[in-house]
Amino acid sequence: MIKPIVKNEGRTVVIGPCRLSYTHLFSKYAPDGDSDNGKYMTNVLIPKSEKETIKALRDAIEAAKKAGIVSKWGGKEPKKLDLPLRDGDTDKEGDEVYADHFYLNAKCTARPGIIGKDRAPIVDEEEIYSGVWAVVSITLFPYDVSGNRGVAVGLNNVMKFKDDERLGGRASAESDFADVDMEDDEDL
Repeated sequence: MIKPIVKNEGRTVVIGPCRLSYTHLFSKYAPDGDSDNGKYMTNVLIPKSEKETIKALRDAIEAAKKAGIVSKWGGKEPKKLDLPLRDGDTDKEGDEVYADHFYLNAKCTARPGIIGKDRAPIVDEEEIYSGVWAVVSITLFPYDVSGNRGVAVGLNNVMKFKDDERLGGRASAESDFADVDMEDDEDL
């Protein structure tokens, strides 16, 4: 793993490689069809064995909570806070992809920067998918919206690290048609 880089008053963290899931980075995801409120987003899976990365994330969450006490929550920490670091073993029980991982849902309203290891922009949407490994830059921030309070994760940028099996059950076109014999195409 890459040693986590922490900056921006301790609330911005660069971590990875992490596996991405539920990935919507080239177009906004609007689950209810409300395209005006859609967001770019991905779940970021962090292996539980990555102690240094998890510590950096917990420290960034604490920094965001301290900022929220001052800027959002009237000088004290609310008793009930929604925190972004989730346990895949309990929150996604039975999902083997999330087993032995923590995860967080990172979102943004402006399209994140997406580059390859060579630092060149990635424009082919097929290059970034659920299942790919990446290094991500995220910023944790406090919120207080309609009585809900917590710490959210803003997605800044993504650098592709390596390919892996696609998640979600979709096979590649190459594998679907690997056994199709096109030698007798004159009969068509």
